[in-house]
Amino acid sequence: MAIVKDNILLQLVRGSLGDQITIYERNGQIIMAKKRGPSKKKPTKKQLEARYKMQVAAAYAMVILEDPELKAYYKSLAGPGQNAYNMAVKDAYRSPEIQNIQFEEETVVVTAKNEFRVAEVNVRVLDAAGSILERGKAVLGRNGVDWYYKVASRPPGGKLIIVAVDLPGNETVREMKLE
Repeated sequence: MAIVKDNILLQLVRGSLGDQITIYERNGQIIMAKKRGPSKKKPTKKQLEARYKMQVAAAYAMVILEDPELKAYYKSLAGPGQNAYNMAVKDAYRSPEIQNIQFEEETVVVTAKNEFRVAEVNVRVLDAAGSILERGKAVLGRNGVDWYYKVASRPPGGKLIIVAVDLPGNETVREMKLE
């Protein structure tokens, strides 16, 4: 790969020259690189999974571009050489992270983070037999990271199931046993 500086001949040239060189522009710089061809190896299972995940992320990004509010949100997060589509793909590719679950008296405090935004946190309380006693949405705290949900009861031997969801709909599930 070579970065071209002040070459009047290549200022307006973009694309491939035969099967040898590709010329493109990235962040205002002209770049010349060897033309890549398709791989002759069979893709691995991980590669196929990554390709599928990227197809889903790209499909999400195309849908998001139709919503002016979300498009503006993603565009506001874009850096140099990036756009709303790039940010939407990046968001769809990663799931939110539940970092901590703790009780403050009868309130469950869930710390959930995402590079972009966690859209909602759902809480379910199950008894020892696995029956759902209650469920509901947690409320986002002032710090923008902690979510609060007031539980009616904490059955011994039961468990708490926390589901964090981001804008693209990626879910992260964590369980916590109740004592």
